[in-house]
Amino acid sequence: MKLYIVRHGTTEWNVQYRFQGRTDIELNSNGRILAGKLGEKLENVHFDCIYSSPLSRAYETANLIRGHRNIQIIKDDLLTEISFGELEGSFSDDFLNTDTPRKYFFTEPQKYVPPKGGETFDQICQRTKKFVQTVIEPKFQENPDGCYMVVAHGALIASMICYLENHGIEKFWGNGLKGNCEETVYTFDGNVWKKNDDFKE
Repeated sequence: MKLYIVRHGTTEWNVQYRFQGRTDIELNSNGRILAGKLGEKLENVHFDCIYSSPLSRAYETANLIRGHRNIQIIKDDLLTEISFGELEGSFSDDFLNTDTPRKYFFTEPQKYVPPKGGETFDQICQRTKKFVQTVIEPKFQENPDGCYMVVAHGALIASMICYLENHGIEKFWGNGLKGNCEETVYTFDGNVWKKNDDFKE
């Protein structure tokens, strides 16, 4: 079974380096172009289903990737981006240049403490673990040759990869934040997830 994981296309808040979190910001024109191009690239891949964050920047990306094809898109609240609480919409410099533990968001995630009302890395990791274990992995029993897609967000995807690659929060960001409309592919044999570095469309 294959799982394609895709970050949404660009938004104006991405361009402005603002922390979006659960704020529902739509794609900008470049984000729509990126999503359309990825849809063309993956046009010959058969997807049994696409799962999307309910936020519009992810859901529109999923629709643009699907294009004219008859593929079901299912919104799942478990795929919503991490919450930044009262500091959603903050510019990156304002969020990170502080003496509080939120400054560790990218550099030492195991030390990160969210703003008031925000979500911890442990909380988002538990959400994505639940999604994979209850929604995706059971699909293997139905169709071991199935192919699915998740369209979501930067931190959400990093947390999902923590589960798929079985590493802790100290390695939360792995090789770095995924780019907009960047796809990562994993295979599942019923027991173990493995990153597919040499996948072919």
